[in-house]
Amino acid sequence: MAALPDPTSSIVAPAPPRAGVLPRIRAYVMLTKPRVIELLLVTTVPSMILAADGWPSAGLVLSVLLGGALAAGGANTINCFIERDRDQVMQRTHARPLPQGEVSPVAALVFGLVLEVAAFGWLTLTANLLSAVLAVSATLFYVFVYTIWLKPRSPQNIVIGGAAGAVPVLVGWAAVTGSVGAPAWVLFTVIFLWTPPHFWALAVRYRDDYARAGIPMLPVVRGLRAAGRQIAVYSVLVVVSTLTLPLVADVGWIYSGTAVILGAWFVVAALRLGRGMDPERAIRFFTFSNTYLALLFAAVAVDVLVRSALR
Repeated sequence: MAALPDPTSSIVAPAPPRAGVLPRIRAYVMLTKPRVIELLLVTTVPSMILAADGWPSAGLVLSVLLGGALAAGGANTINCFIERDRDQVMQRTHARPLPQGEVSPVAALVFGLVLEVAAFGWLTLTANLLSAVLAVSATLFYVFVYTIWLKPRSPQNIVIGGAAGAVPVLVGWAAVTGSVGAPAWVLFTVIFLWTPPHFWALAVRYRDDYARAGIPMLPVVRGLRAAGRQIAVYSVLVVVSTLTLPLVADVGWIYSGTAVILGAWFVVAALRLGRGMDPERAIRFFTFSNTYLALLFAAVAVDVLVRSALR
């Protein structure tokens, strides 16, 4: 593995913090990475619908969404605290609140911990203890296994660390049933396998950024060709995993047909990216992968709700 540069060698002094209450509130909100939270919540609701074999109570759905947002926001905030120096040297992340000096590191850490405590308490009171434990366990995994241990040390960081982003489907299922069934684990596997090609595409776009920050992402240490092959392999594995859901869950042709069509589209897009691993194609695949996952999980919900309405 080639040596990576010292990320502290090109740290730029942060800009003066913006004054005012609204900019400060915005800074704290941005620490939680709202766009990441959105995708996590998009996968949670279909899992709850599948677990309930129809619409769960609106109160439970809203409670789980709030608890999940608090837990994910806390995890992302703690991640920003840990990675503040690396974020400062990366083009993609240098405008985040901590590198810009909009929030102090201590305040960010306290904010993240408070969000986690609030998430655990809220989910315990409004859903059940299992869903609360699962939500906080995802944070612990994301912070200690991915952010602190794997990300700065191994090009397999996102392969293993991506498990944290798959836990919300388990949280949703547990909130409805009080347990974690086989269909929930299939949905978990889909997201777990989807995360590497999704994130490696982003790493291709920001390859120089990751190299500058000393983060051994796969495209940095193994090269673009190897990254392209791995993206294609994992994309096939994602599609295969989606086709196993009908074996363990009561889903019908709406989901199955959507999974096949979207899956073919996803694999073709991955193969096209592999033939030309340039930043523009990579970011298009990254964006498409978000759409793919959202549509796939929407198909789960639609399938269940349509069959429930026809009974």
